[in-house]
Amino acid sequence: MPAERASLRVGDLMVFYENAVAINNLSLQCEEGKITAIFGSNSAGKTTFMLAVSGVIAYYRDQEKMRGGERISWYGTMMFHEEDILNMEPNRRAKKGIILCPERRRIFPESTVMENLRIGGYLAGKTETKNTMAYVFEIFPELVRLRGRNGGFLSGGEQQMLAIGRALMAQPKLLLLDEPLLGLAPLVEKRLAKAVKNINGQLNLTVLISEQYARPVAPIVDFFYVLENGGKVFEGTPDEFRDNPDVMNAYFGGM
Repeated sequence: MPAERASLRVGDLMVFYENAVAINNLSLQCEEGKITAIFGSNSAGKTTFMLAVSGVIAYYRDQEKMRGGERISWYGTMMFHEEDILNMEPNRRAKKGIILCPERRRIFPESTVMENLRIGGYLAGKTETKNTMAYVFEIFPELVRLRGRNGGFLSGGEQQMLAIGRALMAQPKLLLLDEPLLGLAPLVEKRLAKAVKNINGQLNLTVLISEQYARPVAPIVDFFYVLENGGKVFEGTPDEFRDNPDVMNAYFGGM
């Protein structure tokens, strides 16, 4: 992938929890306007990497320090549009358009759908908020009739739609989707994968998605990475991914 087309470039990233290595010498890139995927089993390092890119890992580090718990540290290089963000605060990253849609959705269960969306758009102007909300209801029409319902009363699929919609309200330039299909039925997985492709195409939005299983999202992905024990064991195009029997069988049981 040409460096000049990369929205995000990560080089030799190491993340430690005390003396345990969570991310091991990881280098990868996300091409501008494309969908990049990170696949791997549980504990492969996918969520840790997403937290590192979004900067939320700094919040966890500070929380651990306050409790006198494990020490979190990281090293390497991380560039977003050629700006060094390795140690940038998460709120500054959000203002630059690096937005995380976290694992297990993390919506506000006691707030309504509309309130969740408005919270997501707190950095946006009135026109951006109005236009983005209209787009969210366009790609997720299921949420229209649920606008006044509390998030905790939505189904898992509806909560994930809301979580993605809330992330879009923050006006991302790089949208980080951490296991958005976790625990969902196959039909809902296909529905959400189609929505992610729509978001990528309609908004020309760079997307980095992590998943344990390749099958539901592989058709929409432009470039693949596979992690194992925090390290990269494969990278390649869709054709290279499909043509690698070791990757297909060892990690995803074929497709």
